Amino acid sequence: MSKVLSPYVNRDLSWIEFNRRVLEEAQDPSTPLLDRAKFLAIVSSNLDEFMSVRMAGIQDQLKAGYTKMDFTGYTPQGLWKRLLKRTGQMVTEQYRTYREVMRGLAKENIHIRDMEDLNASQQGAMEDYFRKIVFPVLTPMAVDQSRPFPLLRTKELYLAVLLQEPDADEDAEPYFAIVQVPSILPRCVPVPAHGNSKKQEFVLLEDIIQTFIQNLFSGYKLTAVDPFRLTRNADLTLNEEGAEDLLEEIEKELRRRRWGMPVRLEIEEGFHPYALDLLREELEIEDHVVPIGGPLDLSFLMRFTGVLKGREDLRYPKLEPEYPRELEEHELIFDTIRERDVLLHHPYESFEPLTEFVQQAAEDPQVLAVKMTLYRVSGKSEIVQALAAAAESGKQVTVVVELKARFDEERNIAWARQLEKAGCHVVYGLVGLKTHAKILLVVRREEDQLRRYVHVGTGNYNDSTAKAYTDIGLFTSHPVIGADASALFNEVTGYSSPYEWQAFGVAPSDLMEKLFRLIDREREHAEAGRGGYIAAKMNSLSNQEMIDKLYEASRSGVRIDLIVRGVCCLRPGVPGLSENIRVVSIVDRFLEHSRLLYVRNAGEEQVYLSSADWMTRNLTRRIELMCPVFDPNLRESLISIIRLQLSDNVKARELKSTGGYERVLPAEDEQLLRSQFEAERNRIWKKEEDEKGAKIRV
Repeated sequence: MSKVLSPYVNRDLSWIEFNRRVLEEAQDPSTPLLDRAKFLAIVSSNLDEFMSVRMAGIQDQLKAGYTKMDFTGYTPQGLWKRLLKRTGQMVTEQYRTYREVMRGLAKENIHIRDMEDLNASQQGAMEDYFRKIVFPVLTPMAVDQSRPFPLLRTKELYLAVLLQEPDADEDAEPYFAIVQVPSILPRCVPVPAHGNSKKQEFVLLEDIIQTFIQNLFSGYKLTAVDPFRLTRNADLTLNEEGAEDLLEEIEKELRRRRWGMPVRLEIEEGFHPYALDLLREELEIEDHVVPIGGPLDLSFLMRFTGVLKGREDLRYPKLEPEYPRELEEHELIFDTIRERDVLLHHPYESFEPLTEFVQQAAEDPQVLAVKMTLYRVSGKSEIVQALAAAAESGKQVTVVVELKARFDEERNIAWARQLEKAGCHVVYGLVGLKTHAKILLVVRREEDQLRRYVHVGTGNYNDSTAKAYTDIGLFTSHPVIGADASALFNEVTGYSSPYEWQAFGVAPSDLMEKLFRLIDREREHAEAGRGGYIAAKMNSLSNQEMIDKLYEASRSGVRIDLIVRGVCCLRPGVPGLSENIRVVSIVDRFLEHSRLLYVRNAGEEQVYLSSADWMTRNLTRRIELMCPVFDPNLRESLISIIRLQLSDNVKARELKSTGGYERVLPAEDEQLLRSQFEAERNRIWKKEEDEKGAKIRV
């Protein structure tokens, strides 16, 4: 008998499928070589986060003796074993792809060499680099009775060194030491070209150190030098209720994160068994040791591709974001927004209007107040500088900084301190809730009245990620949205009784309830013979109640199209349950990040943009925002984006009832359509066209 499938796909196994789709982009011969290398780096970074958060959480359950099944039918023990196998297979496939990409780059005269492959003059140059630059930074850490095993940092690269005294017997127990490969130095070191060669050659830093490491241990004989890397539990465990100063409490937790419980040990193939046994014992790692057939931590490829100059032929053509035409009509952005709402579609359109909007608010004497949420910002954020300037000019500036944005905590702490020094009122959100909503409110005095100008977005106020993530932003001065925006900030920054939202859906108060009402209304339309249709785009779908609500609508005849980039626990195409639901995922050059909802409503269409994925954490443990788009032309623009992505037959994969994904292929007489390329070429979100007008060859 065949096993009966659970109605739900396990979240972590679904994530593995997502990272496999990222790996497929590295494997795709049509992807430019240097971008294939970037995708390999992303696979590694994704796996690191998965190990340090999701696998760490399962490990905690195992240590606590937790045996209960989750709603997808997995116990922690069963899931741990399944994930070890699946991630192991992925790493093997990743390094097979790495070797293939390196062979391709070698044909383009780009090489990462082994030290032994360099000629004498090149080896001399590397020895000189080691003595002048590397050697002074290195610190050997011996392990013996007087020197205990050192605390090893998470995700840092180390060398395990075995040594013998020159006259020692071969069977004598070796000495053991650890050397950290300094992350402050470039991982890829350029090798001087030989003569007039056009080759660009590099050597990995750890290879240089291994070659000349004898200089650190004079008087001893080297037995083995092997690279290894440790991943620790990186989940913050905060007692927010008992924290008098949340900022200081998070700073303490960040220091503890470096020494969290070990989750994974990566070693290079051929690692010396004595050194491995010692590491296993000291780190208390049993079954999660991963032998790697290549350089550890391929995330270095992201920087490597960045230092290669003059090889634009090996990358996707550079995208030059356009400045929105609508915002060029007036000198001040306020004047345009007062006349009409404006949509921004990043990265095809520039992020500059957002920066300019805050800068104009800082300089405009008519502006009285600026209020904004900051979740993740870039290293040199002009928006943060403009907020500081606004406060210094005497305006009321309130900034809700989310200190608990995972892996951006340190940067956000720095911004919070800078903003406080400038005179901004900095708020760290509500206890127990992350502030994930993306909203900016400017209050301006105009002709004896106050007018509110609002920007609501699907992505962070981050000029760096706006070049690589697809996101939607809405500028509006609609009074209803402005009133809701003011109420939202009042709830986050002060004491305010529950507010009856006129336009917004806000988590955790009423967003899920509002989504349920919209889905139920489509179900009622379908049951009354008026047809029902829902299309939603998001990063992840894992909340069981939401999935059950969609199943209920599907059984009533509502047709549902979902564009879910990453995790999806809903199982589509199951007879009697979800045969009216289709799920596609698009993984391409840019990270699909926008969250959109379209409900047909028997012809009275409604469209929303949101900061929230349909996950339990977003709907119940975060401050999230869903905002309607009132302008009919802009609604149609967003519907066009959804239709375009649902028509993708180049980079779209469709989720099957088995939990696996298959590429969407064009029909025999159908033209190829790659939604991201189409959006880039034709600015489709600004054009009026029907469902068929988008299709051209790519």
